[in-house]
Amino acid sequence: MPQAECVILAAGRGTRMHSGLAKALHELGGVPMVEHVVRAVRQAGLGKPWVVVGHQAPRVEEALEGQALFVQQPEMRGTGDAVAQTLAVLDEDTQYLVVLLADCPLVPPELIQDVLARHENSGADCTIVSMVVPDPRGYGRIVRSSGDRVSRIVEDREASSDPALYQITEVNTGIGVWSVAGLSKILQELPWHQDERYLTDAVEALVAQGKRVDVYTAPDAARVMGVNTRRDLSQAEAYLRELTLNRLFDEGVTIVDPNSTYVDIDVEVGQDTVIYPMTFLRGHTKIGRECHIGPMTSIVSSRLGDGVRVDRSVVELSQLASRSSVGPFSHLRPGTSLDHNVKIGNFVELKNTRVGTGTKAGHHSYLGDATIGGGVNIGAGTVIVNYDGKAKHPTFIGDGAFVGCNANLVAPVEIGSGAYVAAGSTITQNVPPDSLGIARARQENKAQWASSRRKS
Repeated sequence: MPQAECVILAAGRGTRMHSGLAKALHELGGVPMVEHVVRAVRQAGLGKPWVVVGHQAPRVEEALEGQALFVQQPEMRGTGDAVAQTLAVLDEDTQYLVVLLADCPLVPPELIQDVLARHENSGADCTIVSMVVPDPRGYGRIVRSSGDRVSRIVEDREASSDPALYQITEVNTGIGVWSVAGLSKILQELPWHQDERYLTDAVEALVAQGKRVDVYTAPDAARVMGVNTRRDLSQAEAYLRELTLNRLFDEGVTIVDPNSTYVDIDVEVGQDTVIYPMTFLRGHTKIGRECHIGPMTSIVSSRLGDGVRVDRSVVELSQLASRSSVGPFSHLRPGTSLDHNVKIGNFVELKNTRVGTGTKAGHHSYLGDATIGGGVNIGAGTVIVNYDGKAKHPTFIGDGAFVGCNANLVAPVEIGSGAYVAAGSTITQNVPPDSLGIARARQENKAQWASSRRKS
C-alpha cells in the first residue's frame, strides 16, 4: 500500500478572529479546532499527523500532546513554506501528503479516505478538494480550462479585480492530496506574495509542467468550510451541535428543546435519559440511563450513574452514583462524590466531599473537604468551617449521624457514628459515637423586658 502522511497547517495567528489566542486553539464543541482535525486523521486510519506550528507553538503542542508530531515554521511565510518545512521531515518512502487545515475543523474522516483513494487511483499529481458555495468571498476560486480541467487557483484578493473570476462559486477548501515526488522543487520556485508563498500557486506550476491536477468536490460544503472569524466559529458550533444532538437522538436520548440544549462532542448519555431545556453538558461528561437532567443545569466533565436527577444546578468534575438527586439550585464543585441514593436539596454547596449511601442534605448548607458516611442527616443551615485563613482542614462524619439545623462544624473535627449534633451548635471538638454534642449558650428569658422597653 502506498505510504501516505498527513500534515495539518496550524501556524497562523488568525488575525480576523481579533483574539489573543491562536486560531487553532479556539474551541468547538469543547475541543480545540485543531484537535478536531487530528481526530479525523486518526479515525481515517492514517496515524499521527504532522502539525505545523508557529504562533503560540508551545500551547498548540501542549493541547495535542501525544496525539500528533510537530513541524516548526519559525517565520510566517505562507502555506507553501509550511508544506516545504513538512517535506523536510518526512520519510523517504512517503509517496503522498494529505494537506489539511486547523481552521477547517469539521472535515469528516470519510472525506479524507475518499480523497486519498481518488488520488491514488487517478494517478494525479495533486487532488484538491473544492466546494460550491453561494457566497465565495474569502475563498480562492477554482479556474478551469476549456476542457474543464483545473488550470489554477486564484486567491480572493486577486480575483476581486476580475469580475469573471470573482463570480466563480467553486472554491478551494485548502484540503488536498499531493504526490511528494518533485513537490519540494516546485515549492522552492513558487512566486513570493510579499513575504509569503502560497501552496495554491503549485497547482498552476504543475499544470505548466503538463502534470495532472484533479478535483474532488465535497458533497457537503458545511463540513469543509473554513473558520476565519468569530461569526464563522458560531456557525460551525451550531452545525456541530446539531450533529451531536442527532447522535444522542439516535442513541435513545430525549432532548426536550434542542434549540436551548448545548452538548460537547465527548459527552456520552445513556438510553432513556431526558434532557430538559437550558441545559449544558460539557467536557468529558458521562451520564447513565434513565436520568433526568435540567432544566437550567450545567454539568462539566462529571460522571453520573443510572437514574440520577439534577435540577437547576451546577455539577463540576464530580461523580454521582445511581439514583442520587441534586437540586434545585445547588452547586457540586470539583472533587465531590455522591454514593447511591444521596439527596442534595436546594441551595447546597459541596466541594471535595464524599457523601455516603442514603445521606440527605436538604437545604442551605456548605459541605467542604469532608467525608460523610451513609444514612446521615445534614440539617438546614449546616456549615463545615474548613478554612482557617491559611489552610483547608478535613471533617469526618460517621454513618447514621444526625447534624441539627444551623450547626457549624469547625474543622478539623470528627462526628462519630450515630452521634447527634444539637441544632445551633458550633462544634470545635470531636463528638464520640452515639453521643450528643451541644455547644451553645443556655437560653435565658427575662419577663416583661419587651413591654418595659416599649414604655421607655
